[in-house]
Amino acid sequence: MPQTNPSHPAAGAAQVEQVEQVGAALRRKRLGMLDALLLLAALATYFFADLYLALATSVLIMIIFALSLDLVQGYCGIETLGHAAFFGSGAYAAGLFALHVSPDPLLGLAAGAVLAAAVGLVTGIVVLRVSGLTQIMLTLACATLLYEAGNVAKSITMGDDGLTGYSIAPVLGMFEFDIYGHTAYVYALVVLIVVYLFTRFLVNSPFGLAVQGIRENAMRMSLLGVRVGLRRLMLYTLAAAVAGVAGALSAQVNNIVALDTLSFTLSANVLVMLALGGTGRLYGAVLGAVVFMVLSDRIAAVDPTNWLAALGVLLIVVVRFAPDGLIGLVDRFSARLRRTRRRPVEAPGTASGAATSTPTDKEVTP
Repeated sequence: MPQTNPSHPAAGAAQVEQVEQVGAALRRKRLGMLDALLLLAALATYFFADLYLALATSVLIMIIFALSLDLVQGYCGIETLGHAAFFGSGAYAAGLFALHVSPDPLLGLAAGAVLAAAVGLVTGIVVLRVSGLTQIMLTLACATLLYEAGNVAKSITMGDDGLTGYSIAPVLGMFEFDIYGHTAYVYALVVLIVVYLFTRFLVNSPFGLAVQGIRENAMRMSLLGVRVGLRRLMLYTLAAAVAGVAGALSAQVNNIVALDTLSFTLSANVLVMLALGGTGRLYGAVLGAVVFMVLSDRIAAVDPTNWLAALGVLLIVVVRFAPDGLIGLVDRFSARLRRTRRRPVEAPGTASGAATSTPTDKEVTP
């Protein structure tokens, strides 16, 4: 049997590719430099951007919402246009819980997560039976039904006027929400960190890897004995709970639950965030939400009439030149740096070293 020559350029390129794949798998298991940079940016915002804490808090909430959509669409391949159904369910659950049961914020978060998970479980049984365009329309139909239900039940939700009149107790009984937004920002940041660590653990767990396998080839995973329908429904429910946490956080921070929390506009916005950042990567949800929210605020301040057109142009450019999203650009740049550092250093006057290393470098350098 012929054996592969390790010195052959193609074999060297294959070995380099295998090493990179193993390295990428190991890097997904641990927190990296980008995590530290994002945390540092969040802390810098708190200390040096007091005037923008309200916007920054909204960004943190949208990051949580985008993470939940990434679980559904990026990791499981479920197409949806009605993800706001879970955000709005969590928001109304937290608002009604604070109004009628208890103003404790942590209990309100739990209430929002539980109700959103219940909505995700019920709708998922119907939505996940189909795929493609039918699945997209079913998710949109479910969100529209909830929106109309919220509009009709004015005695409970207050309809278009928004759910108000409730108050939120201090976090842990010590940290009261202030008018400047300091407590709200730290509270949202801590919740985001917990949610991010949970989603990171989830997608790298055996359950998460099985779901990613279902996304790639559901038939093959079924033949391997994986209960495809159950795994998809479980992830859909968990993602709904995460979206409910984002909605509950929004209700607690803003002290109002508007009917727009169930609207198609919110579902479309979070989908654009994920398209900008990149699907199937948690970093993509983070970067996409930050870029979308910050640019929306700044462009709307400059041109309140045509700011959506500017965002549309940005989305077209990103989709055209970075189909993997902004995180794809970051990945390619970091991969180029790693390959550059891995190149063997030639000794002066060594012709053989140059002869053996040059073809391999050409193979692995983009």
